[in-house]
Amino acid sequence: MQTKSLKIGTRGSALALAQARETRDRLMKHHGLREEDIEIVVISTSGDRIQDRPLTEVGGKGLFTLEIEEQLADGRIDLAVHSSKDMPTFLPEGLHLSIFLEREDPRDAFIGRDVKTLLDLPRGAVVGSSSLRRQALILRARPDLKVVTFRGNVETRLRKLAEGEVDATFLAYAGLRRLGLGDVVTELMDVRTFPPAPGQGAITVETRIGDDRVDGLLAPINHLPTSTALACERAFLGALDGSCRTPIAGLATVSGDLVQFHGMILLPNGNEAHEVSGEGKLADAAEIGRDAALRIRERAGSHFFTDWL
Repeated sequence: MQTKSLKIGTRGSALALAQARETRDRLMKHHGLREEDIEIVVISTSGDRIQDRPLTEVGGKGLFTLEIEEQLADGRIDLAVHSSKDMPTFLPEGLHLSIFLEREDPRDAFIGRDVKTLLDLPRGAVVGSSSLRRQALILRARPDLKVVTFRGNVETRLRKLAEGEVDATFLAYAGLRRLGLGDVVTELMDVRTFPPAPGQGAITVETRIGDDRVDGLLAPINHLPTSTALACERAFLGALDGSCRTPIAGLATVSGDLVQFHGMILLPNGNEAHEVSGEGKLADAAEIGRDAALRIRERAGSHFFTDWL
């Protein structure tokens, strides 16, 4: 075992640190490393610092990775741990997503202050969410509700909810579980009617292309079914030119030697949605995602991606 220490780059939120520690612990267990052999380096990102505006106005979800990727590219860190759903479909030159850890539950969690479910909310109730996908899905199910942009880390959003700033919010169940906060959930959403973001629930590790030492250390902790599912979902997202300005949902599952995929695109107001499904062999995961994207784009029509911009 090589003794040169590793530096893991991560955002500084409680959830990001929990994910970095999970990655570190898996590396320690597999390679017999000590905690001091792997340093966790906290890096402040633009996405964390800008809290007063929607991400769509300031550059998109890549703002959560920019500064981390700069330090990865120039060698100040050896690997970066991210939430897969935060990763743009196109990465900076010289970087790649090396591995994926085993996926947590990908469902969205509804957290109501005075009610248990989305359908229980009174007419005109206020729901907070920073995700265009969630906003569109909320309005698709309940067009009578008022949806407002709701930024901040998990703890901040739960505090704002408790203080009455909104009547309810949505968070990824996986993140709540990783923080030991699963008991705040009042309803878990069905993935068919309220599908998650591509990559939701999965931790990914980004490295420099050609860094065989680091990729070699990471390879044994890669979870192949998750990696396969994410290849499908990210291909779907990429073929749709997906960004944080586009409400896109998608979930791939692996069963035996088959990949099954379900995707959805929506208008931001929830008035129109289109769904698509696909299935095939594990080796064809990315192609299944791309094919689903082409079919759903044709079904929706070119106006779907331009009329609301």
